[in-house]
Amino acid sequence: MVRVSACATPLRRLLLTCSGTRATAGGIRALGTSLVKNDEATPYRPSTVVAPNMMDIGVRTIFNEDHDIFRKSVRKFFTDEVLKYHKHWEKDGNISRECWLKAGEQGLLGTDTPAEHGGIGGDFKDAAIIMEEQSYVNCSGPGFPLHSQIVMPYITHYGSPEQIEKFIPDMAAGKKIGAIAMTEPDAGSDLQGIRTNARQDGDDWILNGSKIYITNGYMSDVVIVVAITDSSAKSKAHGISLFLVEEGMPGFKKGRKLDKMGMSAQDTAELFFEDVRLPPSALLGKPNQGFFYLMKELPQERLLIGIMSCANCEWQLEETREYLRNRKAFGKTLSNLQTIRHKMAELKTEICVSRAFTDQCIQEHSMKKLGDEGASMCKYWMSDLQNRVAGHCVQLFGGCGYMTEYPISKAYVDAKVQTIYGGSNEIMKELIARCIFR
Repeated sequence: MVRVSACATPLRRLLLTCSGTRATAGGIRALGTSLVKNDEATPYRPSTVVAPNMMDIGVRTIFNEDHDIFRKSVRKFFTDEVLKYHKHWEKDGNISRECWLKAGEQGLLGTDTPAEHGGIGGDFKDAAIIMEEQSYVNCSGPGFPLHSQIVMPYITHYGSPEQIEKFIPDMAAGKKIGAIAMTEPDAGSDLQGIRTNARQDGDDWILNGSKIYITNGYMSDVVIVVAITDSSAKSKAHGISLFLVEEGMPGFKKGRKLDKMGMSAQDTAELFFEDVRLPPSALLGKPNQGFFYLMKELPQERLLIGIMSCANCEWQLEETREYLRNRKAFGKTLSNLQTIRHKMAELKTEICVSRAFTDQCIQEHSMKKLGDEGASMCKYWMSDLQNRVAGHCVQLFGGCGYMTEYPISKAYVDAKVQTIYGGSNEIMKELIARCIFR
């Protein structure tokens, strides 16, 4: 029996109580409809190749009509609660707390976190819809995917019952914002190069060090911190632990919001730890097992980057198509010029081919079958493609594409970091190569 909070909104109650024993985000989809029971009853769903618009609802075979109803509600949220405020948040350097709370009320945080742990109880396809819809409004500010599909799984997979009860319900409600602190000034993709350390003092741990480029860092209420706990281990990989550090702990300080090339509305900060005394309950999982936890969770992080990159490519193509249909040059609209038509044909072909692979990865990951190789391929290929598409689309916009008032300009500068974080694409290629020659 799923326990539903009396203060939950009608939508959240529906999310938590639908489908009997399995609470799913699909609850908001299925009012008056029944789930399809077999493949023979599944109606035809066009691919993005033939859809009138690549962002149309009702396309792609990995989804069904129930997903479509869910997607409509998610699309409305991002249009009403994110898009109209995003330019203001870009000036602030972070989105509002109110937006986090509204996302929690709508069941858009921790969507694929088990209901018995305080999440919504949906699956990864539900989470993918939220990621895609954020990309379809071209708003990079909300750090929802990192919070929901990166930070929360560490707690549900490796946390104690007490840690799960303490953090997950509030994170699903948007009351506590999560971050993960891996990167340091001298340690990026190479996690074994970190220097932040924690030493035992009686039953407690004393944490010292610093982290940089931490998404959600400035607004964070709980941070998973990667630290060395056994400097004498045969390798650093065998001496790394994870800790849950909370806002307000003495010695935990946040630096300024970092000024970035793109993603201006997504808060990114430095974090400092000066003799932070952590109780035993702050240790996440077992001591010295942190590196292995990281290796198990990183494929999902890389996949979500691929998912959002693919969706943003589709948005860019549709945004450019609309511009080309209306912009005139040499006595005709740009969409009638052969050079431009052929470039758009190339872009759509690349995006559609990549969409097929990305959907395959989503399907496999939903079945818990996606490995490091597939996730690394998706992240590297799609983030590279996002940058190529952005470059071509800005060019097709001409001088307008260079003006920040045009969203395609923001898409161009936002795209670059996709090839860097989550492990640089050079690292992705090395991981793929290791699988080839394993």
